[in-house]
Amino acid sequence: KPAAKMKFVQTAILFATLPVTLAFAPGAFGTERLTTALNAEGQPLRIGTRGSPLALAQAYETRKRLQENFPELREEGMIEICVMKTQGDMILDKSLMELGGKGLFTKELDTALLGDEVDICVHSMKDVPTWLPDGTILPCNLPRETTNDAFISGDENIKCIADLPDNAVIGTASLRRQSQLLAQNPTFKCVNFRGNVQTRLRKLDDGVVDATLLAIAGLKRMSMDGCATAVLDWEEMLPAVAQGAIGIQCRSDDDRSLKYIDALNHPETKTCVDCERAFLEALDGNCKTPIAGQARIIDGELVFRGMIAMPDGTSQYKTEKTGKPEDAVKIGREAGEELKAEAGEKFFEMMVEMSPQQVLGQITK
Repeated sequence: KPAAKMKFVQTAILFATLPVTLAFAPGAFGTERLTTALNAEGQPLRIGTRGSPLALAQAYETRKRLQENFPELREEGMIEICVMKTQGDMILDKSLMELGGKGLFTKELDTALLGDEVDICVHSMKDVPTWLPDGTILPCNLPRETTNDAFISGDENIKCIADLPDNAVIGTASLRRQSQLLAQNPTFKCVNFRGNVQTRLRKLDDGVVDATLLAIAGLKRMSMDGCATAVLDWEEMLPAVAQGAIGIQCRSDDDRSLKYIDALNHPETKTCVDCERAFLEALDGNCKTPIAGQARIIDGELVFRGMIAMPDGTSQYKTEKTGKPEDAVKIGREAGEELKAEAGEKFFEMMVEMSPQQVLGQITK
C-alpha cells in the first residue's frame, strides 16, 4: 500500500507539472481547454479528449507522436488539447448499464468533432461504439499496450484471485469481469466501482473493497503499473474487446487531420481491433451482456478468442478462431455469429428483457 500511494503521489505531481496552461473557453458543453500559447501564424490542430488522468495521458501520447512525425507541429501553440466532460464522467453513482451503456464517454466528443470545435478525438477504443456518427471515421490505432487485466489487492498477503476468501468484496463496474470472477467463486460480492484510476485506488486503500481489477494498459500509461498485485492471463480473465488500444477519430472530409493521423496508425493493432469489434458488432453487444474478445497476430497468423456469459457466471460460451490477418473482420464476425447461435435466441432475449437491477445480480451499491 505505501508503494501504491507513493506511485499515486508521483503521478499526481507529474500531471500537475505538464507544460500546459489552463484556460476556459465558451462552448456547447462548457469545454475546458488545456492550451499552449497560440501561434498567430498557423492554425493549431485541436485534440479532443476526456479529462481523466488516463485520457490526458493518451492525448499527450498522441501529441508526442504527432510532433515526432511532423516538424510543423513542434512549434509552440500548433497543438491544442481540448478537454471536455462526458456523461459517463459526470454520473459516477450508477453503473454504465443503468446509464445506457456504450457511447457514454464519446457522445460529447462526437458532437464537438462534428461542430468543428476539435479536429481529432482521442479515445480508449473499448469505450467506442461499433457504429460511428455519419461524417466521422476512425482510421488510426496507436501501437497497443498490454491488454491483460491487473488484479490489485488491499491485503499484501493476497497475491491472486484464488487467494481471496469466500464472500470477498471486489470493486468492479464491469459485467465481463464480474461474470468471470463469479465463475471462479460464486460467493464473491461484486460492487459498483467507478471513477478514475486514482479514485478507485483510494477506495481500495480506504478498505471499501478487498480487491479490484483494472486494465494494466491504463496503469502502464500513467506509470502506475507498480500498483498491480498480479497481471491476469487470458485463461483467468479474458480482456474486453479493444482493451489497451487507443483510437483517433476525425471528420471524414478533413484531409489535413487525415494526413496527420494516418501516419500514426499501427497496422497490426488496427487489424486486431477491427477483428474484435466485428465480433462485438455481430453479437450486437451492450452493457447488459458480459462479452470478452481478443485477437493477436502470432507468426503471421491471426488468433482470436471470444466469450459471452451470464452476469452471474453460471453459463459461458467460448470460441477460438485462426486465419489470415487480412480476413480479420470476417474472422471476428464469424466468431460472433457462432456464439450467437450456440447461446441461442433465449439467452439474448433474456439479456434485453432483464432490468439493470436483475442483470447486476450480486452487484450492490
